[in-house]
Amino acid sequence: MFLTTGRKMSKSLFMLSVLLLSPVSFYSNAQSVQPLTEQQSTMQPEKQRLLGLPVYVRIIKEDKVLELFVKNQGAYQLVQSYPICNYSGGLGPKHYQGDFKSPEGFYQVTMQGLNPNSKFYRSLNLGYPNQYDQEHGFTGKHLMVHGDCVSTGCYAMNDQQISEIYQFIEYALINGQPQVEVNIFPFRMTNDKLKSYTHSVHYEFWQQLKAGYDFFEKTHQPPNMIVNNGRYNLAPQGLLANSPPKTNPANPFSR
Repeated sequence: MFLTTGRKMSKSLFMLSVLLLSPVSFYSNAQSVQPLTEQQSTMQPEKQRLLGLPVYVRIIKEDKVLELFVKNQGAYQLVQSYPICNYSGGLGPKHYQGDFKSPEGFYQVTMQGLNPNSKFYRSLNLGYPNQYDQEHGFTGKHLMVHGDCVSTGCYAMNDQQISEIYQFIEYALINGQPQVEVNIFPFRMTNDKLKSYTHSVHYEFWQQLKAGYDFFEKTHQPPNMIVNNGRYNLAPQGLLANSPPKTNPANPFSR
């Protein structure tokens, strides 16, 4: 009896030690999820509740702002606008490696583009050059949104900002979003603002970007952009931009 009881106790102690030593993850396949650091743990509870929802990112160069949206109740709502610490080269698209220019256009961040161990603290690869860039012969690589507040062609945030942005994107990808759209515009592309750049060498390019900008403003859904004959165009479902959005989402963090 004593031996039997002893074996049972030993087996129980062994199983308990396995449970205590085994890593536990909320996402079974989320090997890249890092434990919350002191910086990350400061995220507001209302933001934490949104982790895992689909994400859309919009960068406005002239305003030096990165806007993060999440899809909540059917429409993408602004969670927060983050001031960009640094970017390079002024307005206009990136053309070649070494021009120290931060890109403009329609890009995506995938799971493979996440680097939690970047020398710039955290980094998100934008996937430059995309199809449009390649068709125009543009060159460059390793164009990122990252931390450390230094830029030679990337969009640099401070470490606390990139920590939060990184979390939103990583959790969305883990939760099944195939890629996170990152749309980069030179300025807020109202009709009057674009008209003021009529004589710019980038005017025709910016007209193409405006179609995507207007689509999001009208529908609160990221534009599905395709490249035809070296031009950005809305995919056929972009025709829905002629209809008003079904909802008029309020910013839950506007206060």
